[in-house]
Amino acid sequence: MQTDNRLGEFLRARREVARPEDFGLPQPGSAEPGRRRTPGLRREEVALLAGISADYYVRLEQGRDKHPSEPVISALARVYALNDEGMAHLRKLARPESRRRRRPVRVERVAPSLVRLLEAWPDTPAMVVGRYLDVLANNRLAAAVNHCSVKGQNQVRVVFLDPDARRIYADWPTVAAETVATLRATAGGDLDDPRLTDLVGELSLKSEDFRRLWARHDVGVKTSGIKRYAHPMVGELVLNYETFSVNAAPGQTLLVYHAEPGSPSEEALRLLGAVAAEAPVRAGHEAADREAAK
Repeated sequence: MQTDNRLGEFLRARREVARPEDFGLPQPGSAEPGRRRTPGLRREEVALLAGISADYYVRLEQGRDKHPSEPVISALARVYALNDEGMAHLRKLARPESRRRRRPVRVERVAPSLVRLLEAWPDTPAMVVGRYLDVLANNRLAAAVNHCSVKGQNQVRVVFLDPDARRIYADWPTVAAETVATLRATAGGDLDDPRLTDLVGELSLKSEDFRRLWARHDVGVKTSGIKRYAHPMVGELVLNYETFSVNAAPGQTLLVYHAEPGSPSEEALRLLGAVAAEAPVRAGHEAADREAAK
């Protein structure tokens, strides 16, 4: 992660995952003349599509020019079909903020009033995650739906290192890709952050899947969607989710889950709620606190 050419790394990663067929170009392995041996676009093709010189694009990838103009940024974002988060990330790489003296890392904490709000939703799974996708707070039903959604867990580490993750998440490949893209988006341009460096380093060593996905440089935050779980008690559980930024604590996100009215998942959620009601309301919190105190 320690590099002086982050813009070039990002551009190269996006070029290598681009689909030539989307631009009417021969695919890898095609029998057509000029077939390519490797996936992705060639540098000269990107330059042509973006309306810039091939030499200039090569300089950008090699780090010999690190500050492209806004029109060039917009053109490259169009070629690589970047979403809003990807466009913002590209701008940060092209316009890095001057490095200031790093402040001591503060422990992320959830406001007591927000914790009480979560606990006041006995029929709605909800949790708060931090900048590095650490679970900072959860209610009983969130823990009943997924044991990974408990205070003290890190969602990225769980997805890639928990042996049960591929069973719990029915759409594991999608969940894994979205998790990595979210981590990169929430980290922003501060890739020297010690907490992020440690997390990415650990996962890169322990998970080939994480290492491959992180190398793609995907950037994106899911504001809503569907999660599918293979629950050991109620079987298939399909939940919609919405995310909300916690304005009082930048970097924190509130996730709220719900089932479609009248669906089997709504009935399953009701059953899990009855089971969760029998457990101490702060069991997950206290267990995580005890672990952190060791």
